Amino acid sequence: MLQAAVEEFSRLPGIGKKTALRLVLHLLKQDQETVARFSDAMLRLRQEVIYCRQCHNISDQDLCEICRSPRRDASLICVVEDLRDVIAIENTGQYHGMFHVLGGIISPMDGIGPSDLNIESLIERIAKHKENIKEVILALSTTMEGDTTNFFLFRKMKPYDVKVSVIARGIAIGDELEYADEVTLGRSIINRTPYENLIKK
Repeated sequence: MLQAAVEEFSRLPGIGKKTALRLVLHLLKQDQETVARFSDAMLRLRQEVIYCRQCHNISDQDLCEICRSPRRDASLICVVEDLRDVIAIENTGQYHGMFHVLGGIISPMDGIGPSDLNIESLIERIAKHKENIKEVILALSTTMEGDTTNFFLFRKMKPYDVKVSVIARGIAIGDELEYADEVTLGRSIINRTPYENLIKK
C-alpha cells in the first residue's frame, strides 16, 4: 500500500521516488481528517474544474472569471501556451485584456501539430469579433517551437487584417514565460513589437 502511494506521487512532474516517499510519509503523520480534506480537494479539482468555452482557461463556469469581467479590455487577446503563462502574466499587473490558451505549442518532435492545439477556436473568435479586436499579442516561449507557432498563427490571422504583435525579447532566447521575473515579463508585454517587423529582418 505504501509503495502504491509512492508510485502515484512519483507520476507527478518533477517528483522523484525520494520526494514521493517524503510526501507519503508526511501524509501518514497527519490525522485522517486532514488527509480526507487533501483527497477531497484533489477529487473536486478533477471533477469540477472545466475549461472556458471562449479562451480555454480553467474555470468553474462556462466562461472563466477573466472572460466574464466587464473591466477587461475585450479588444486585446493575449495568446499563451498554457495556464501557467496566464498566471505569470496576470501577476505582472501590466495586462488587462483577454487571453487565449493554446494548450501547447507546435512541436513535430513531440508529435504535436496545429490540430492538437486550440488554434481553430482562436481563428473563429477573431473572425466573429474582428471589428472589435484591435490586437492579438503572441506571448509564447522564445524557443524554436514557440517561434514556429507564432509564424503559423500569424499566417492564419493574416486574412482578418488584425494587428499581431509579440512580446519584446526581454525574455532570454529559450526561456519559458513562467520562469521570467514579473518586472521583465511586464516590460516585455508593454514593449511588445509588431510581428511583421520580426519576419522582415
